[in-house]
Amino acid sequence: WGRGKRGGGGAWGGPRTPPPSRGRSQLGFLGGSLADPAPPPPPAPRPPRFKCGLPRPCPPRHFAFRVLSGAANVVGPRICLEGRELMSSVKNNVGRGLNIALVNGVSGELIAAQAFDMWAGDVEELLRFLRPLHEGTLVLVASYDDPATKLTEESRRIFGELGSAVAKDLGFRDSWVFVGAKGVQDRSPFEQHVRNSRSSNKYEGWPEALELGGCVPQRPPG
Repeated sequence: WGRGKRGGGGAWGGPRTPPPSRGRSQLGFLGGSLADPAPPPPPAPRPPRFKCGLPRPCPPRHFAFRVLSGAANVVGPRICLEGRELMSSVKNNVGRGLNIALVNGVSGELIAAQAFDMWAGDVEELLRFLRPLHEGTLVLVASYDDPATKLTEESRRIFGELGSAVAKDLGFRDSWVFVGAKGVQDRSPFEQHVRNSRSSNKYEGWPEALELGGCVPQRPPG
């Protein structure tokens, strides 16, 4: 760095003999090896990630999904399906309350995505969103801040019909993530819930955020 390029002869006569290497002389004097030092070991390979950040690919005729609830009232929720971000703060389509994405259960295409304020909003907007669902529609839900204050008996019942075991008891500032479908016969295996409890809350006034990921079966056409 900063040394000029030396010529090989010219006005100074014949070719120059390079000066002895100080480093080599010192190594030889100290009895060290003249071999190059061993290269550092390569970094450990990162584990592969698949659609929506899942650690393994989904089997055929399944959709990969990942749903994250909001953290307190600071970090917004995220909903991903088949590697596509359906709802997030980056997309600017999330908000306080319930964040819901409706997806075609056959094609995986997004039908609608909307946030419903369950603290100061109108629950009728939520009901108008959920009442006309077609058979097989996937419903992905992520809570943020308060998901429950405005819920009515009808809205809780609708979530129960979509496969939720938690909606009937969902409370103020609970954390909740859920994937269900219109027309399911059993409880959905894709649901997590943490109660807002002063004794166990991770944040001051809110429980921990939740993350749910997996492979939801694709509805056969017809």
